[in-house]
Amino acid sequence: MWKLVVMMFCLSGFAGTSLGIVFAGETGNHYANGSEGIKAATLPPPGFYWRMHNQFVNSNTLTDKDGDALDVGYDLSFYLLINTFAWISNTKILGADFGADVIIPVVYTDVEIRASGVEDNEFGLSDIALESFLSWHGDRYDAAFGPAVYIPTGEYDKNKPASPGKDFWTGMISLGGTYYFDAQKTWSASILSRYEIHSKKDESDVRLGDDFHFEWGIGKTLAKIWDVGLTGYCQWQVTDDRGSDVTWDTSVHDRVYAIGPEVRVFIPLGKFFISLRGQWEFGSEDRAEGNVTTLTLTKVL
Repeated sequence: MWKLVVMMFCLSGFAGTSLGIVFAGETGNHYANGSEGIKAATLPPPGFYWRMHNQFVNSNTLTDKDGDALDVGYDLSFYLLINTFAWISNTKILGADFGADVIIPVVYTDVEIRASGVEDNEFGLSDIALESFLSWHGDRYDAAFGPAVYIPTGEYDKNKPASPGKDFWTGMISLGGTYYFDAQKTWSASILSRYEIHSKKDESDVRLGDDFHFEWGIGKTLAKIWDVGLTGYCQWQVTDDRGSDVTWDTSVHDRVYAIGPEVRVFIPLGKFFISLRGQWEFGSEDRAEGNVTTLTLTKVL
């Protein structure tokens, strides 16, 4: 079980929460962009795992539908803490290991838009997610597939843009793969895609459009315990917002891209991983654009 080349992994799907900010149209994604990086679609062998995921977001840029920065005095500080408990069984389905996890996010959001008098900060439990998945492992590849559901457990107030909850359910499908360029699996490239479908909000007749994400990473393993590489993500809203309470232009879809480095180390004595990733967003439309720093600790139980 403790072959180092197998254990240099990133727990696919073990992170996610609300990160949408109310603007011309509200972003619908429950999944937190930037949660995965190097070997994003590689899951570990059977066992129990705990992951503590810390994500810090800072932004002072809000863009319009053409991607131009708006002079509205925008300032966002966001901290996400996720505890994830995962189980991967010895049960085989279609040749893959079957697993499941529960994702428990807590968030602090401080947002200000001076031009419109918006100023709010909130801390609390966000929307919990439940996920199941299948993971395959070959000589030169890993692959993962799984459905998840986000439950609106977080407190929500339509008059508080920093609310930790989003007031709707989200179903999400994940699919991805990691390819190894050499037999020793020291060079890798991965892509992990996710598709989100949202329910109608409980407090209003608004159903936000579907979102498509993918995260990618290119990495190199050094001395059997270090991984270094380049990572990034992309997100597009792919269908229109709809509902009688929608007051914005539904033809405007938000999007964002990001890129940045990652370093990760496996500590054999404690049987855990520490990873640090920094990503800079660009090319955003109709949403915030900023910097994302992610620090993750993964422990084998």
